[in-house]
Amino acid sequence: MTFATTTVTSGHVIRSQLWSSQLKEVFEDDLMALKYVDFLTGFPDGDQFNIASLGQMQPNDYVEGQAVKYSGFDTGQFLFTITEYKSIATHITKKMLQDSFLSQQIKGQFVPKMRRALDKVMESDILSLGPEGQTTGSLNVINGADHRWVGSGPNETIAVDDFARASYALRKAEVPMNNLVAIVDPSVAYALETATNLTNVSNNPKWEGIIRDGITTGMQFRMNVYGWDVYISNNLKSIGVEAIDGKTTATGVANLFFSADQSALPFVGAVRQAPVVESEYNKDYQREEYVMTTRYGLKLYRPENMVVVITDTDQV
Repeated sequence: MTFATTTVTSGHVIRSQLWSSQLKEVFEDDLMALKYVDFLTGFPDGDQFNIASLGQMQPNDYVEGQAVKYSGFDTGQFLFTITEYKSIATHITKKMLQDSFLSQQIKGQFVPKMRRALDKVMESDILSLGPEGQTTGSLNVINGADHRWVGSGPNETIAVDDFARASYALRKAEVPMNNLVAIVDPSVAYALETATNLTNVSNNPKWEGIIRDGITTGMQFRMNVYGWDVYISNNLKSIGVEAIDGKTTATGVANLFFSADQSALPFVGAVRQAPVVESEYNKDYQREEYVMTTRYGLKLYRPENMVVVITDTDQV
């Protein structure tokens, strides 16, 4: 009896491809907007909530011997509505669970990835409230000061003067000048880092560190600008073309300036249903299905505490 023999080659004993048990995940930016929202309580049911507003009283001159003048408060109504109903869903088949050695790791990422996706949508919704709560193509003047304009830097980029102008707008609106926050696009950091009048150290020795270390650390500026703590976000609202007071953007983005004082938070919100995940096995499709849903509402609450500076992003 003879036996078949096989010549041993490296292809028989060495695997041509190896797969790591580690999953590569994409980078995720910091989410920051939720802390600037005043979330409503005492909103037990329904999807609309009314908040009464009260104005200031005005004094009158008094003339001796005549009756004083009586006047009431100016009142108003702020209507808040639960408008958003978001969902995200995914699945994994039984065959995938059986065949893939990474199936359990992938499955374990479903819930955190779904929650992250919903949180990012909410972040973008919050940061869009500022520009959406204003009139486009207008300076949105409040108490004689502009609250929306195109950046005063070259080619509709930002300039340091815009920070001072934002401070002026809030002061005129009698907004608490505590915890001033500016949330800007990455192109704004670039515009400031390359601004000639700032990078010339002989003219501005206090800005010398920008040349050495850059203007940012993580998502925050290393130093504040005219009292503004500056943060960078990729989730600001894109504006595109907008003309205000003779200046026009081509690829505009809405940078936000406001006071984050707890008594004057610019945004209001309510969560009717926090993100909830539900899962079941679908026998017809032979797969495990996962669904996450949430309901909430958001609105610009204090337009006087919101300055929007629109800058072009195509100058980088």
